[in-house]
Amino acid sequence: MRRWRLLADAWVVYGKELLDALRDRRTLATVLLSSVAVGPVLLVVLSVLMADMEQRAEQREIRVVGIEQAPGLANFLARQTWRVLPAPADYEDLLRRNRLGDAVLVVPPGFEAALAGAQRPQLQIVSNGANPRSQAAGARLARLVGGYVNERATLGLALRGTSPAVLDLVDVQPRDLSTPRGRAAQLSAFVPILVLMAVLYGALPAALDSTAGERERGSLEPLLMNPASPLALVLGKWAAVASVAMGVAFLASFSFLPAQWLLRSETLAAMFAYGWREALMFLLLLVPLAAAVSAVLMAVAIRCRSVKEAQANSAVIVLLVSVLPLVALFNDAGPQPWQLWVPALGQVTLMNRVLAAEAVPVADLLAPLLVCAALAVAGVLDVARRLRPAALR
Repeated sequence: MRRWRLLADAWVVYGKELLDALRDRRTLATVLLSSVAVGPVLLVVLSVLMADMEQRAEQREIRVVGIEQAPGLANFLARQTWRVLPAPADYEDLLRRNRLGDAVLVVPPGFEAALAGAQRPQLQIVSNGANPRSQAAGARLARLVGGYVNERATLGLALRGTSPAVLDLVDVQPRDLSTPRGRAAQLSAFVPILVLMAVLYGALPAALDSTAGERERGSLEPLLMNPASPLALVLGKWAAVASVAMGVAFLASFSFLPAQWLLRSETLAAMFAYGWREALMFLLLLVPLAAAVSAVLMAVAIRCRSVKEAQANSAVIVLLVSVLPLVALFNDAGPQPWQLWVPALGQVTLMNRVLAAEAVPVADLLAPLLVCAALAVAGVLDVARRLRPAALR
């Protein structure tokens, strides 16, 4: 009988807290726009950037200084359907200031004569390694020059009656074992982190307002005068905060479905295969985390006397949730089993596997689920222990 009474009281508090959370439309709209929309917007922006890079690659243009010194190189580039453009006079300064995105090939005076005289002339490829576009252009120029050098070497050997095969002592055949989905997962590695942060920021306002906010307004102690037990009050508040966070998780997980219609890059659209399965798997991983984050934020905020103080203390939780997923992003050793037992990191690790179309066994799902359940129970019990008039003074 007491159990049913506890659930009934918690249900009443849940309805009241959820209504209060939804009534603050300005905060709710800010959370939805900043947390849910940022992922699809960044995905569309990434597709625009990739489409721009693909368009520049199709133009097949390079910038050269002193191309008149190398007619053979100019002929090679023309046969490869590359259009040679003169580089600006101040190209070095433009490259340093990121005003020029292309690399520049510099041909020294007397290049062709030195090459004909069996000397070793020097070509310079000037780029800015801090600019990804310039760096990619430099690598493209290096491949072109390498092709020209190989052609000249092959012709020189043929003229001397030597087989060009002497240059190829070993036949090297690259073999890439990655799948298109695996390569797409590298491009979309930011997606799990953004969805995770959306859940965190979705729970943050409701968690702080239902604890530190009510304490600051002086409405928490009168609430404790009701016949409902502190545990029932906490369960109702926690369920309301978790519902808001789970709602944000639902919207964030499924928001990438319509966002794919706006992708301008055909390459990214073909590689980023995010469908209903991926969205449902994301939601399955984020719902337990939403419950755990809500309880932990409430446990932090109940110790504070004002929302401002609670925001400052919650910054530690926000920092941890922001930093932990970076382990999966920068770890070149691959996913480790212990990562599944770390909150936030385990969810990001499994979401990356979902994006890469890898199998996710049930045993791997149980690890983050158990951790989130333990955090949720510990957080709720801690808030219930502190939700007493004597503890709130």
